[in-house]
Amino acid sequence: MLVMKFGGTSVADASRFKDVLNIVRTSSDSKPGVVVLSAMSGVTNALIACAQEAQSGNSAGSLQQLEAIKNRHFQLVNELLGSLTFPRDLITTLQSDFEKLQVLLQGIAYLGELSKRSLDSISSCGELFSSQIFSAFAQSQNFPICFVDARSFIITNNDYGRAFPIMRELESACRGKVLPVLNRGDWVVTQGFVGTTVDGVTTTLGRGGSDYTAALIGAAIDSDEIQIWTDVDGMMTADPRLIPDAQPIAKVSFQEAAELAYFGAKVLHPLTIKPAVEKNIPVRILNTLNPKSQGTLIMANKEEIKPSGNGKAAKTAPQICAIASKKGLAAVFISSPRMLMATGFLAEVFNVFARHETPIDLVATSEISVSLTVDHFDHLPAIEKELKQLGEVVIVQDLAIVSVVGNQLKKQVGITGQIFKALSDINIVMISFGASEINLNFVVANKDADRSIKLLHEEFFPALVAHGAPGI
Repeated sequence: MLVMKFGGTSVADASRFKDVLNIVRTSSDSKPGVVVLSAMSGVTNALIACAQEAQSGNSAGSLQQLEAIKNRHFQLVNELLGSLTFPRDLITTLQSDFEKLQVLLQGIAYLGELSKRSLDSISSCGELFSSQIFSAFAQSQNFPICFVDARSFIITNNDYGRAFPIMRELESACRGKVLPVLNRGDWVVTQGFVGTTVDGVTTTLGRGGSDYTAALIGAAIDSDEIQIWTDVDGMMTADPRLIPDAQPIAKVSFQEAAELAYFGAKVLHPLTIKPAVEKNIPVRILNTLNPKSQGTLIMANKEEIKPSGNGKAAKTAPQICAIASKKGLAAVFISSPRMLMATGFLAEVFNVFARHETPIDLVATSEISVSLTVDHFDHLPAIEKELKQLGEVVIVQDLAIVSVVGNQLKKQVGITGQIFKALSDINIVMISFGASEINLNFVVANKDADRSIKLLHEEFFPALVAHGAPGI
């Protein structure tokens, strides 16, 4: 069985919906699978903007924006199904959904309050619209598919906005709702990004959560492969928006893919890998706009990585997989004589962050100081106040992590020399190396992140740069 997730750009308009159906139909020769859809491109942002406009008290402006979203979806229905006579049920359902949204937005405008729970109810609607429309369209083309609401089986806690799945309940519910449809020979289409609490309240998994949904479903039903369909030819040697001549990578390990996803490779949601790793399910990144591309295969074990294309880059640096960055971080520097020859100091530091539910990205230590980075700032003032009881605290914001990811980097003689030679005129704030075999991370100012990636890509993939990548 396949689980196929299609992102927002893959369902941006009627022509893309048709492309998706063609791709799914081509993959349906063996046995049925699951299609997971994101909202149409830009819709989730537009829904959030509606909610924020309502919160500001501008009910009329909020409803005007909602009307534009409604018109876009009804135009899509008309383009896909306009010549047919039977989509009345779909029209009635969509009309009812938009009326409920209108009432919710009016209530937010009246109260002047937008809770995370209300925002989840609003922002989750884009996926509901796209999956219901796709189901009706596919059925109109005599493709055997059934819409199954993700809120009936993606069971989460009530951490609205970033809900966490409750795996035992989720897996049981998923098998109960999805497998019977597959066993009778039909495909399933459902929403990404969306879940529900045990009490039936709508939640979301956070931005980019449709990838996570696909992985959760794949793990629950023991799928043969999880496919993430996007608008690029797989994971790349660098962000192609920054390095246009970046090349797709044929294979990466689970560990390398997880590092790249977390440290800025936006083609994949960072959490996607976890359920796949636990069940050893391959994940393939593919391009809806170029379905003949082989994409990137993410698997437990792999041969030596070689970027697809002319292969010259692989000969230059066969162990370097890719370079990525994660911007918008803060670094916390704690210095204290108490650390010298002491035990338990780091545990005290980490307990502060744990109490405030703030994850830590990177850590570096010396005899009397510890440096770390975070990307969640809500509790940073309270964290700083507690840390000052342990020692001197300095917080620096507007930073970025640049990550060089590859295979057995610690065993590559001279790799750090190459990196720091390439970045000789970049101010490096912090370095983390040795925690794993597959990445070297360092922290720079936000404004230096893009230039650092360009310099490193030129250093490790010179054949690619020589064929047209932009200059520094």
